[in-house]
Order: sequence, then structure tokens, then C-alpha cells
Amino acid sequence: MTLATFTHHDVLDEERPDGTRVLRTAEPLAAHPDSLGEVLRYWAERTPDRVLAAERDSTGQWCSSSYADSSARALRIAASLLDRGLDGTRPVMVLSGNSLEHLMITLACYTVGIPVVPVSVAYSLRSGDHERLRAITELVTPGAVYAEDGETYRQALRTVVSATAGGCVPVVSRSPGEGQLSYEELCDTEPAEAVWRARRAVTPETVAKILFTSGSTGTPKGVRNTHRMLCANQQMLRQIWPFLAEEPPVLTDWLPWSHTFGGNHNLHLALYNGGSIHLDDGKPSDADFERTIEALRDVPPTICVNVPSGYAMLADRVERDPALGERIFSAARILLYAGADMPGELRTRLARLASTTSGRDIAVVSSWGATETGPAATSTHGRAESGIGIPLPGVSVKLVPHGTGLETRVHGPSVTPGYLGGRSLDLDEEGYYRTGDLTRFVDENVPGRGLVFEGRAAENFKLSNATWISTARVRRSLLDATALITDVVLLGTNRPYVVALGWISLDQANELLGTSSSDIAELLGHETLRKALAEALREANAESAPSARVRRFLPLAGPPRIEAGEITDKGYVNATAVVDNRAELVEALYRDHVAPSVVTPIGE
Repeated sequence: MTLATFTHHDVLDEERPDGTRVLRTAEPLAAHPDSLGEVLRYWAERTPDRVLAAERDSTGQWCSSSYADSSARALRIAASLLDRGLDGTRPVMVLSGNSLEHLMITLACYTVGIPVVPVSVAYSLRSGDHERLRAITELVTPGAVYAEDGETYRQALRTVVSATAGGCVPVVSRSPGEGQLSYEELCDTEPAEAVWRARRAVTPETVAKILFTSGSTGTPKGVRNTHRMLCANQQMLRQIWPFLAEEPPVLTDWLPWSHTFGGNHNLHLALYNGGSIHLDDGKPSDADFERTIEALRDVPPTICVNVPSGYAMLADRVERDPALGERIFSAARILLYAGADMPGELRTRLARLASTTSGRDIAVVSSWGATETGPAATSTHGRAESGIGIPLPGVSVKLVPHGTGLETRVHGPSVTPGYLGGRSLDLDEEGYYRTGDLTRFVDENVPGRGLVFEGRAAENFKLSNATWISTARVRRSLLDATALITDVVLLGTNRPYVVALGWISLDQANELLGTSSSDIAELLGHETLRKALAEALREANAESAPSARVRRFLPLAGPPRIEAGEITDKGYVNATAVVDNRAELVEALYRDHVAPSVVTPIGE
């Protein structure tokens, strides 16, 4: 029997006299395993030969590890780590990106209660002073550190060692340098009683990993992720996607494990359901996207996962090559995005391309949450509505009136108990986690239609006339108006009107102009392109209140700079860094004389 893709969930809506509303689904959270180590053992015994994970070698061939092999290797690594004195207070830091070795170390830690701490690669390889890496090390007090290549990470490893108490911490690498352990040495220890004892001691409250927030809206914080959080969150997903019970998912994914979308949601989606994850070493950038296309062509996923910018690039490719879409979407049940709002125009294009090339209706769904919530707290559950959906089973969402939206708070078993170092979680008087995000109802009279993301409260601003501007709403209007604009940063704090910095789609611009240029600056010199952007501004503004209209838009010739903190590993733009790094351009947008590079709406 083929199970349905989605389960219908009724929404319970508690309305309070002060305007606060609390949403939850009628279906309770079902029982689930106590730990991810228990999950690994289950699948290793039940489906020992099924592929858990695979990656491409230097020749492009896929190398895989089965559930049985992964379980056995995790036990040997766990034995080695315990022999070196690691425990719940002395975690393993991982500096390099997704790999089979990274996964095996992670599974070893899950098995015996040692926290794993995957750190953003950018902190090691794209930082001049390694100050964030040093601060993280001092907070984590690692008992060991892993980096794929000892030479590539030499400076970062020096920082970690020097920041560790006593300046002594074992360094493990697949290609070790002098004085470092090889990864294979870590796999040489046979598991003994210490492993079984440590495995029995793992409880739902045991910390499985520590994830540092991206810092896009503040200083990164070390979020303690317990086994209860992570297992509960996956059970929630299984209850909204019932097909997972009989169809082990296949993922082909690039999202980094140092962030919760890739490292918790996607990795554990495969592990919890006995599925397979194929590690895509590409990403949605001009330099690396071809690797992603190759990976998706090799292994079509049953659940496609990406951020909106990645789907935008994929849609451009499939429009030019429908046969590629036939291959990529051939096995897909759903296309999931999260982490940022998807423009309505892109959502429509993507659904149309997936359906026409596959010959089936494939739902485009979204989810919302945070590192502190495991991560998923809501989902659209396959509904046709755009937005972030309704609470997952077991989650309560409290909505408190705040300015232009509803301040959104979360309670449930997938919420973290707190941060590393004793930093307290921002909880309200009822124990709800204050996310700092704003939402609104699709239809406040029909809560089952779900919520729409309205941005972060900290990113909204007041104009000089004291009018509040919802950045998410204005951004959505701009991106819905045209596929030419891929992302924008809005400005206007204490200013007379709203302006924007933004980026242009190379593929869409070339299609409009009938060119094949790889130079955005050259394309921006075409009057046809500038008129199309001006018309898009006019169209977006027609849907907005007068105070929320974008009066001036400056297309940027280069992409967001990751080394300057303007974009995260996940592809999300850090608006604060963009504004700080481009202060002169911001001032130019408010000068009386409009520079030729600035686009203004048609009719103004």
C-alpha cells in the first residue's frame, strides 16, 4: 500500500482576552526513541545493507557506508574517544564540512553521550583573525578536534589548540600533519565495556550536539541539542509525512551540518526513517552549482530540500533543460524549502516545472523554526497556501500582538533546554521560547490556513515619520514582482522613505536581453534591464501602503561576500553586515541627486 504524502491535522485555537492566541494541532506527538544512537542500532539490525550515506570521491564515483558498517565504525570511534578521556563535558569539535568521516564521528558521539560540535567552515577558512573560532573553543573546551585536511586547516587548528586549556587537545585528520592522529587510527579501537556502559547512560536529556547560531542577528550562541529534542522533531515530521513509514527517504543535500537545517533536519530525516543521504559538495553559487546539478542528476531525491536561492537557480536550469527536470524530479514526493521566504512567483514556477517535467503533482512545502526549536516548529503540510503553515504535532505556538505582526513563541519537546555556558533561554512566564520572529495569519478567522512569516522583529524599522515597516512584507512584494531580483536588503531607519540594495539573477537578465554574459555589471548597463527593474518596482509598490513603497533600488554588481559576513554557509543574507560594509552606497541612495546606477519606479 502506498501511503499518502500528507496527513490532515485540525488546528486548535485558544483565543485570550489580551489578543494573544495559542495554536496547536489536535493530534498529540506519538512515542519515539530516546536517542539517535538507539535509532542507528535499530536500522543497523533491521536493514544492515541499506546505504545510510554516500559521497563522491575525486573521480566522481559515489562511495557509500551502509547502516551496519556505519554502526560498527561508530562503535570503534566511540571506544577511541572514550579512551582519550572525552565525555559529556569534553566534546568533539569538527571544523570541516560534510563528509563520511564527519558523519561517523557524529554517530560515535551520539552513541556514547559525547556532544559533537560542528563549526561553520567559514570560521576556519574565511576568517583573518579566527576570533569567533577562538571564542567558540574557549566556550566548548573540546576533548578532540577533527579537520579533514591538516594542512588546509593548519591555522585554524593552531587557534583551537592555543585556545584550549593547557594548549593540548588531540587533533584528528584524514590527511594528518605532524603530531596529529589519522582518522583511521581513531577507527582502530575495539569497543569494550566502557562503550556499553556509556551507551546505557545516554538518556533523552543527554546533549547530542552543540550548534552555534549563525549570528546573522547577533552574537552566535551555542545551542544545546538533546536527544529528546532531535528525536521528537523527527517524529513530528513522520506524523505529517506518513509516507516515511514505508518509503525510506532519499536525500541529495548540500546544506552544511554546522547549521540546524542541514545537520538536524535533513541528516536526521534520513537516519530516523532508515533512509539515505547523498552528500552534495556543490552549493547555490555561480562557481559551485554545477556540482549540485551533477549530484541531483546522479541521485534524484524523494524529498528535495533547499533554500529559496537554490531553488531559483534550479528553476532557471530546468526551464532551459526540461530533460534535467524529468531526471531530478522523477522520484520526488515533495519540494521543501525553509530558512527564508520564497517569492510567490518562484513558488509557482517551481511547482509548474516539477509537475510538467515529472508528469505528477509535486507539492512545494515550507517549514519554519530555529536552531533552538530542533529546528522545525511549523509546516505547510502540503496545503496550497504559501507561508509557514501550522504547528507540528506536540508543538504549541503562542502569537502575541506586536507592532505590525504577531510575536511568535514556541513550546514543546523539541525546544532546547538552553545555551552552552549557562546563558539563559529567552522564555516567557509560561515557558514559551521567544523566537524574535513575527508572523500573521493567512486568514485570522480560519487558523487552519496557517501563518505567514513577517520577518524578525529586530529587522523591522521605523521611518522618520514613526511609521513601522515590515521588511518581510516589502521584500516579498519586490520578489513576487519579478524573477530578475534574487534578494534585497531594505533600509529606512529614521529616514524619510524606504530604499533597497539587491542582487540580480544572471540567468533571468540574460534571458530578458538575449545575451549570454557572465558580467552583472555589464548587464546592468542595458537600458532594457533597467526599465524592467523600474517596472517591477512600480508593480511592487502598487501593492504596498504609501509609506512602505521602495523609492530607490541599487542593484549590486557583485554577490554577497561570505568573507565579510554578508552571507552565511546556508546562503542567507546577513542584512546588518551588508549595510555596514556598504555604508557609502546607502548614503548615495538618499542623496538629492539620483545616481545613474540607481533604479527608481516607473512614474516617479
